[in-house]
Amino acid sequence: MPSGRPVAFVLAALIAFCVAAATLDVAARSDTLNVVSVTALPAEARSTLLHIRDGGPFPYSRDGVVFGNREHILPAQPRGYYHEYTVPTPGVKSRGARRLVCGGAVTSVSECYYSDDHYQTFRRIRP
Repeated sequence: MPSGRPVAFVLAALIAFCVAAATLDVAARSDTLNVVSVTALPAEARSTLLHIRDGGPFPYSRDGVVFGNREHILPAQPRGYYHEYTVPTPGVKSRGARRLVCGGAVTSVSECYYSDDHYQTFRRIRP
C-alpha cells in the first residue's frame, strides 16, 4: 500500500489541474462573446439603452439592480460593477427573457451586453 505522501501529491496536482481548467474555461467564454451592433438590436433594447444613459425612468422595479454574473459568462469584475435592465418583449405580460447588462457607472452604456434568453448567452453591444 502506498504511503500517504504520493497520494496527497497526486490529489493536490489533480485539484490544481481542475482549478486551472475551470479558470481557462471561464476566460475563454468571456473572451469569445459574440458582438451585436446597436442598430441590430430590437427597438425595445435600443430604447432601454437610452433610458440607461439618461438615468431612467425604468418601467420595472428590478431595473438597475446589481447583476451578480453568477454564470461567469461576462468578464470577471468586482461585485456591483454590472447592473441589469429589462428589455420589454412585445406580447409578453411578464418581464420576459430579454435583458441588458451594463458595466461601470450606472448611466454608462460603453460596456453593455444583450441577452435574449435570460442570461444563457450574451452578446457584447458595439456602438
